[in-house]
Amino acid sequence: MRKKAILVLFFISVYFISDINAQIGGDNTYEFLNLTSSARIAAMGGDFLAVSDNDITLAPSNPSIISPEMHNRLGVCYVDFFSDINYGCAAYSRTFNKLGSFVASMQYINYGKFDYAEVSGERYGTFYAGENALSLGWGRQLDSSFSIGSNLKFVYSSLESYKSFGVLVDVAGTYNSRDRRFTVSLIAKNIGRQLIVYDGGNIEPLPFELQVGLSQRLKHLPFRYSILINHLEKWDLKYDDSNNMNTDPISGEVVKDSGFEDFADNFMRHIVLGGELLLGKNFSIRGGYNYQRRQELKVASKTATVGFSWGFGFRVSKFHFSYARSTYHLNGSPNYITVTTNLSDFYKKKN
Repeated sequence: MRKKAILVLFFISVYFISDINAQIGGDNTYEFLNLTSSARIAAMGGDFLAVSDNDITLAPSNPSIISPEMHNRLGVCYVDFFSDINYGCAAYSRTFNKLGSFVASMQYINYGKFDYAEVSGERYGTFYAGENALSLGWGRQLDSSFSIGSNLKFVYSSLESYKSFGVLVDVAGTYNSRDRRFTVSLIAKNIGRQLIVYDGGNIEPLPFELQVGLSQRLKHLPFRYSILINHLEKWDLKYDDSNNMNTDPISGEVVKDSGFEDFADNFMRHIVLGGELLLGKNFSIRGGYNYQRRQELKVASKTATVGFSWGFGFRVSKFHFSYARSTYHLNGSPNYITVTTNLSDFYKKKN
């Protein structure tokens, strides 16, 4: 009874939290927190997965899957982003008998080196820009099906001489079916505030988001599909680009979508689809489709594979490697590399 009460209070709190903020990308500070570091997540198109299989690189984005089975696991991620930008993360899990299961993680982004320049174009020096987040995640199993978790995040941003510091939290809950084939997670992320603002300016909004994800592993096929629903706190995700409007070739007037087309377009912008073909315990092939990314970043004359992503994972000895490539734009596709291992596998077993 007590466990059920805790679960009910958790979901009620998440519901009310969803009214705190409703901004989307471009309106907030610390947007780098929404970047995907895990190659597995990136390959399946989203920024978190509702999968409970002890993959430590999934835990920083979904703390409710943190469990004792992750004990002593280590994961490192690296992303070769656009231009000179790169980012990544590292995560380590530890379980303490009296305290529970924890994941400590570090996320960073390096925006590269920039030149100081006069209006005339004369250059006279260089500077760097980057942001970092340290996170401590905690997870607890309420019973055989339900679990909850939370992240506490400390964010430091340094953009030339402009500095900022903030504290944020994520809260999440997960349900697993008894056969562990079906999983659904609800997460409210990036709740908090700036404590130190840039150059004495105003406190800026944070990239709050409410998400639901589910996954189902098929019974008679080695395949898992994933559905992620983004931005439950905000319905209208459309951005109308004045340079990319549909116009009537005769009158030149902008052609507006019908009510149904507008509804369908907005609905699909909330959905991310992913799939994972599990070819044994040591190899998997992954793919994903992000409709919103495609609509926002495609070029009308050549849409290509914008919004699609793919990748694979394989095990060699005590290490598991994952690679992914996600098409954001015709100008380039980021490469994601992830390596995980269980440090306990390196300990010598006693006879």
